[in-house]
Amino acid sequence: MSVNGKDKDPAALREDGNSLFKNGDYQGALSCYTRALRLSDSQAESAVLHRNRAACYLKLEDYSKAEADATKALDADPGDVKARFRRSQALQKLGRLDQAFLDVQRCAQMEPKNKAFQESLRQLGAQIQQKALQLSSTDARVQQMFSLLLDSSSQPSDRQKAAQNLVVLSREEAGAEQIFRNDGVRLLQRLLDSKQEDTTLSALRTLVGLCTGHQSRTMAIVNELGMERLCAVMGMKGEAVSLAACHLLQVMFEALMEGMKKEVRGKEEAILPEPSRELRSMLCHLVDVLAMEEVSGPGRDGAINLLVKQVPRKSLKDPNNSLTLWVIDQGLKKILEVSGTVPGVLDGPPLTDNTHMSCSVLLNKLYDDLKSDGERENFSRLCEQYIQHHFAAPGLNGKLRAIQAVSVLLQGPSDVGNRTLELSGIMDSIISLCASPDLSHQQVAVEALIHAAGKAKRASFITANGVTLLKDLYKKSENDRIRVRALVGLCKLGSAGGTDFSMKQFAEGSTLKLAKQCRKWLCNEALPPSSRRWAIEGLAYLTFDADVKEDLAEDRQALQAMFQLAKSEDKTVLFAVGSTLVNCTNSYDVEKPDPQLVELAKYAKQHVPEEHPKDAQAFVQKRLSKFLEAGVVSALVCMVKQESPALTESCRECVSRVFLALVERQEDRGTVVAQGGGKALIPLATEGTDVGKTKAAQALAKIAITSNPEIAFPGERIYEVVRPLVSLLALDRTLLQNFEALMALTNLAGISERLRQKIIKEKAVPKIEGYMFEEHELVRAAATECMCNLVLSTEVQELFVATGSDRLKLLVLYSGEDDERLRKAAAGTLAMLTSVQPQLCARVPATTTHWLEILQALLLSDTVELQHRGAALVLNLMQAERTLAETLMESEVLEILTVLAKGDIATQSPAAKTAKQCLDVAVEYGIIRSLGSEGTSEELLA
Repeated sequence: MSVNGKDKDPAALREDGNSLFKNGDYQGALSCYTRALRLSDSQAESAVLHRNRAACYLKLEDYSKAEADATKALDADPGDVKARFRRSQALQKLGRLDQAFLDVQRCAQMEPKNKAFQESLRQLGAQIQQKALQLSSTDARVQQMFSLLLDSSSQPSDRQKAAQNLVVLSREEAGAEQIFRNDGVRLLQRLLDSKQEDTTLSALRTLVGLCTGHQSRTMAIVNELGMERLCAVMGMKGEAVSLAACHLLQVMFEALMEGMKKEVRGKEEAILPEPSRELRSMLCHLVDVLAMEEVSGPGRDGAINLLVKQVPRKSLKDPNNSLTLWVIDQGLKKILEVSGTVPGVLDGPPLTDNTHMSCSVLLNKLYDDLKSDGERENFSRLCEQYIQHHFAAPGLNGKLRAIQAVSVLLQGPSDVGNRTLELSGIMDSIISLCASPDLSHQQVAVEALIHAAGKAKRASFITANGVTLLKDLYKKSENDRIRVRALVGLCKLGSAGGTDFSMKQFAEGSTLKLAKQCRKWLCNEALPPSSRRWAIEGLAYLTFDADVKEDLAEDRQALQAMFQLAKSEDKTVLFAVGSTLVNCTNSYDVEKPDPQLVELAKYAKQHVPEEHPKDAQAFVQKRLSKFLEAGVVSALVCMVKQESPALTESCRECVSRVFLALVERQEDRGTVVAQGGGKALIPLATEGTDVGKTKAAQALAKIAITSNPEIAFPGERIYEVVRPLVSLLALDRTLLQNFEALMALTNLAGISERLRQKIIKEKAVPKIEGYMFEEHELVRAAATECMCNLVLSTEVQELFVATGSDRLKLLVLYSGEDDERLRKAAAGTLAMLTSVQPQLCARVPATTTHWLEILQALLLSDTVELQHRGAALVLNLMQAERTLAETLMESEVLEILTVLAKGDIATQSPAAKTAKQCLDVAVEYGIIRSLGSEGTSEELLA
């Protein structure tokens, strides 16, 4: 029977599968049973095939699929003892011992004398008993750990060990359940109430284990502990405790939100229902925490951070923004209260250096989440009412509070900030307070003036009215805190032309002088970090000028000072560092103007943007090298790790842009990977703006092309790289991004079956197939190379086997193309496919009338790799069917193979050895009479 005939006969395929299974080829047997199942229309036959396939999955250690197939067999025939025993074996491996015991017990009842069943019963009984003992001993251990922790007379070392054991135990589901059932929440509550940092931290970390991914436990814990207690712990003075409590609340939010997701309604998206009572309670308490004076600064920052993460919609496609509207209604005034607080000057809750920036981010997130002009108008009106209320109050304190709140709004939802700035008297008060003899008042006003210069129309107003004031403050103030802020104001105004070399506000050389002073202050360790941060803020504006970029790149001390600040606890510096690095590495997007339009603009005497000579690629590359030497990668890695609202989506985009610039040169990629750049790029490629994610994904692709992916992304991390790479296979990406993604996926697909399965799961195969038709020859060849590695997976092979598919034809035609790279890829894929799926061989002659010419051209190629691929393909065709072998031997292929196979066996190339195998097959079939003395054909047809 022909191979093609077998493909239409499930019984024959089952026979083949049985033979392969006996010979230990479980993957081959699995493929046969799967194909037979597709063709089978008999329930009884399908049951046997599912039973057999379950045996394959057991051998291949895919126990979930083995259990599923055995169950399907039992659904058809509950008395199938083999299927039941196989399901028992799978369940045992999956840890579901009780169910496995019931199955094997039923097997033993059906065949009482079967020794395998009796032995399995004995093993499972022992395992179940051992598990029960472990659980009871875990109960005892849990009680012992709590006893040690709650006993003030126990040794500190014992308490520390007990705390660590409790945390470790809570990370396993069984351990977490034991702690929960052993009155653990009440005991953990006592630890929280102890107010001792070490025991409080242990309790919080144990609670994280109990709540992670478990909605019902989380709901019980929220209700038992109460949000008042958890918020009080978050508000404690110790920063470590505050962060741990914040992390616990984050885990609780995620468990509740994830558990509430319902089945998809409609075709495109899941609708989240209204948050439960517990969620509302948690949010209500977080909003209340904002204005509480007894809450510590880090605790307040934690509450703001949680609101930033949990309140706005994750996707603007989700129509429900009720949480945002609720927080604006209940909490906007409290957020503005924190925003308007001036530490050390006005009464108010304690703040950290990061609090105002965090408020800006929260206000911006809430504003961006609004859906209509009416909602946005209401938000603006509430902000204006707050500002006006305080500004109109008697005395200076109200005006300071209003100006500080305006400053925070200008850094967040700038449209709202600009509206509040235009309120009567605000700008005049800012200008007059800049001359205040009180340094704190002066500082508030100068910062507001700097933030007010953000928009072009505002900058022109301040250029006319405020430049002289800022220059006087910079030259005459005796306080460096004021001088550095005035300097930033001048930097901001001086950079209004952006990267346009011809649009400079100040006289030639002024920006270089300002930048020199910024670098001087940046390196002055006597200044507090909050003042040194402003120096980076100034450089973020001045580095639009390429002369400033060059000077900064040469100043290693200033670079290292900037990187140290990026790693510090002052999170407000992140965006300034990111912006400075984007400018210096020229990783911003530049649209090249149409030369014809430029000429027209010159003719019409309109302004034409000019690029600075030092922004040429050669200068940029030297700057990148200087930044790498100074340690830019470790700074970027630390920035990505920051759990802060200051790490905004825009900031993440800046970091992604810089990483992409740093990996542009192949020789620099090893340095980036060695310092943790590969690991840092993965979260950047999955969260943030679309531009940021795309840039990070392209940087990952560049690394995966030239570095060993298993070293660049060790362990499980390598699987996280697949999705970002697949995201680059889209029509709205550039051809270069498509090409690099295909190259990277080719490398990953060549590593392991598990990685190939991940690529398939991400629905990459249809996209890769689409790029095999791309007009650009490099992209077309890269897609075909990627397919060559993917056809090692059975699922991809079956696409080519499918009836009516033209995929095989494309590969045959590409094997005859002029582009050598494409020919190699196509011929390699063909050779692989015809080896693992012999039934495809019979289809090759039907793909094109030129199939023989294409094969002959491969064999006659000057390239050794093409010769070898051609010979392997001929061998597969000949081994598959005698008729194909006869057709080939009757053509010029016989003569070509004979010439190829000549020479000493020891010195033969792989192509020559394969050619010799082809001739041997012809001899076995009796098509060629004999072999010559040198092991080559005498070309005598039988």
